[in-house]
Amino acid sequence: MTVHCPPAAASMNRPMPRITINGRPAEFDDGQSILEVALAQEQEIPHYCWHPGLSVVANCRICLAEVWAPNPRNEGKLEPMPKLVPTCQTMAQDGQVVYTDSPKAVANQRAVMEMLLINHPVDCPVCDQAGECYLQDYAYRYGRANSRFEEEKIKQPKKDIGPHVLLYGDRCIMCTRCVRFTREVTGTAELMVEGRGAFEEIDVFPGQALDNELSGNVIDICPVGALLDKDFLFAQRVWYLTRTPSIDGITASGDNISVEHNDGTVFRLKPRPNSAINKWWISDEIRYGWKFIHDENRHRLPVVASGENRSMEQAGRAWDEALQAAADGLSRAGHLALMVSPMLSCEDAWHLAHLARAIDPDAVIGVGPVPFDGEDKAFPGGYTIRAEKAPNARGVRRVLEALGGSVLDANAMEAKLESDASIGGLIITGNYPSQWVTPSMAAAMKVGSDSSRFTVLLDTLPNAVSEQVDVLFPTGTWVEKAGTFENVDGVLQAFEQAIEPIDYCKGEAQVAMELLARIQGQPVSRFNAVATRQAMATHAALERFVSGVSLPSVARDVESDMQLVEL
Repeated sequence: MTVHCPPAAASMNRPMPRITINGRPAEFDDGQSILEVALAQEQEIPHYCWHPGLSVVANCRICLAEVWAPNPRNEGKLEPMPKLVPTCQTMAQDGQVVYTDSPKAVANQRAVMEMLLINHPVDCPVCDQAGECYLQDYAYRYGRANSRFEEEKIKQPKKDIGPHVLLYGDRCIMCTRCVRFTREVTGTAELMVEGRGAFEEIDVFPGQALDNELSGNVIDICPVGALLDKDFLFAQRVWYLTRTPSIDGITASGDNISVEHNDGTVFRLKPRPNSAINKWWISDEIRYGWKFIHDENRHRLPVVASGENRSMEQAGRAWDEALQAAADGLSRAGHLALMVSPMLSCEDAWHLAHLARAIDPDAVIGVGPVPFDGEDKAFPGGYTIRAEKAPNARGVRRVLEALGGSVLDANAMEAKLESDASIGGLIITGNYPSQWVTPSMAAAMKVGSDSSRFTVLLDTLPNAVSEQVDVLFPTGTWVEKAGTFENVDGVLQAFEQAIEPIDYCKGEAQVAMELLARIQGQPVSRFNAVATRQAMATHAALERFVSGVSLPSVARDVESDMQLVEL
């Protein structure tokens, strides 16, 4: 009897296709190019023009390889292709054998590098791309030791092509990544290729600057030092920077980013690839919107109303007095209200809510104002700029609702504060990058010397009520603490602390823990984001904080291929 296997079952039992690259076998999925298979297996094939988020043009030619493939017309015997083929454009096929280290492939790599360096200026010491430049890396690995070019180099001008980007034309290798980005991802097409041959250059169309909402991404995808960030220009050498994985703390997008910093100072934000959320891109709003972190007007010391002003040298005493004043005032206040900012992490919301419930089990709890600016804007490449300018409105509400009781929005909270005279204590949190207290909200809070309502404010920047509250605690921004944000699509993502809080600021969760310990007469614990998520997950409604939080991947240490000689 013949048994016919259904097509689906047959495909499930079919072995994965396999290719061999430089002697190492690798399985792959249909539709992958040879270059993609190699990169997935962490095998380096040099490339300039290829980028996973852009179309394939195969114009840099450095990824050419020698490929042998089974010939079905010759009993499947391996035969070489008649010439070198671009691995970025050639699809992987079962049984192929690829060599990027053969004499032919190596000769091509050296020839391409020699051609690219003919007119390239030797200005690595002053180039901002030094240390993260593919041209530097490939010149060391695949280039010649000496240049044979003796003629005069062709010079290209430096151009200011937009509010954020400078173009150093003589460093450009014409990979056209930037041109394809403005056509395929943003759809704005400001950049073009002008001229032919050795006189080709990247330029903007006449009268049209590179000024779209994603313009800074051309800096990231440029493999050399041709497109540079005005904001980062000559600010820091990249090998001094520490890169910390984080999440967008300005909008509701949840974009994956890297915070690059040195000695407690943030120098730039870069995108981290996440195909499900931000692909390979971030908006200029996120890229440049972090400057409030180092605002000179930030709160740096706690303040107690009508108390003695303390200097930085007396920070410990100032914190002790502020904690005691807040603990005494909130304990005597009776009915309590808590407004948790949507700029805070889920862990911050958890500890603040526990503090409020410990003081008053019937405390009124609400979410602070959620800023909006216009409407969502989608781009042809699949990236969307979110109109909601708060990173965690959904996560804060999720945590507060899990602890029981109704959770008010900002308007309902404002009305409740205005109408309910029984609320004798108020805890307010801010952490917004700009002014957020409206005149009507300030009036509803009823703060000031003539008010009987005891008010505690946890915030980063001065606002309309910061000088009228009873106790002010200076808090850290999202890059100064660890936690979890829930984006507009309901995805929970953890982020790590990049820098220490400036001066004597602390995270909102830490302040809440210290206040609760002071009220209950218990020893103070140090905030830990992982331990907090584990405690949160004991609630059925918050189990996702153990099983459903996306954690940042840990970068592996890269061993240098530079030979060190002990002297």
